[in-house]
Amino acid sequence: MKTIELTTWLEQQYPCEAAEEWDNVGLLTGEDTGEVLHVYLALDLTDDVLEAAINSGADFILTHHPMIFKGIRKINNHSFTGRRILRLIQNGIAYYAMHTNFDILGMAELSSRRMKLKNARPLSITKAGGEAEAPEGLGRTGELEKEMTFARFALFVKEAFGLESVRAYGDPDTVIRTAAICTGSGKSLLPEVLSSGADAYVTGDIDHHTGIDAVADGLCVVDAGHYGTEYMFMDAMEEKLSEAFPELIVSKAPVREPYLLV
Repeated sequence: MKTIELTTWLEQQYPCEAAEEWDNVGLLTGEDTGEVLHVYLALDLTDDVLEAAINSGADFILTHHPMIFKGIRKINNHSFTGRRILRLIQNGIAYYAMHTNFDILGMAELSSRRMKLKNARPLSITKAGGEAEAPEGLGRTGELEKEMTFARFALFVKEAFGLESVRAYGDPDTVIRTAAICTGSGKSLLPEVLSSGADAYVTGDIDHHTGIDAVADGLCVVDAGHYGTEYMFMDAMEEKLSEAFPELIVSKAPVREPYLLV
């Protein structure tokens, strides 16, 4: 299939217009006239991911996080971004990213299912999502299948996302009946979480002061990590691509946190 056929399908499922204004999504490097036989999936386009994609014979890389966020004035081998762009072009690999458009139209619902939330609704309705008949937005908030202590809830989150560890802010004995979740870095949505009345919030990238201040506001917080809450992007897109295009070879980066626990 042609690259443009694949990118057109991706944009029908997850329109670029649904992304936040500050984001950078879509076909970031490469031509849309080439052939696509092998798609390689990853959360980030790191050097290891690029090397693995090249070695696997992939001609299309699809990531959640865009490697290119800001304007680039020079593309050369003096920066890691320049080196990666050069290698993509030299190896004839098209590179596509779906970030906040997938957060809104994919990741929010996926995370809600992992949490088994009932009566789930968007945590923060976005401009693009608000134009739809059924409003879409970042994150979800809803009711747990059954109430539990915060200590048990933290373990529940750890198991639901298949993680080695999570960080929990709050009294372990607090009873949790409702929860909110925003995958990735979600501390900017804390006002919406507090307004929603959720007993606990699951997200990533919570710093010290944000964590203890949230507890002071009566909210328990589980920091399940940026990577930990979003690597499911790879499984989700593998399933969708394989179903829509059985002829495509679809492979993905191994699940591996970008840091070590020592």
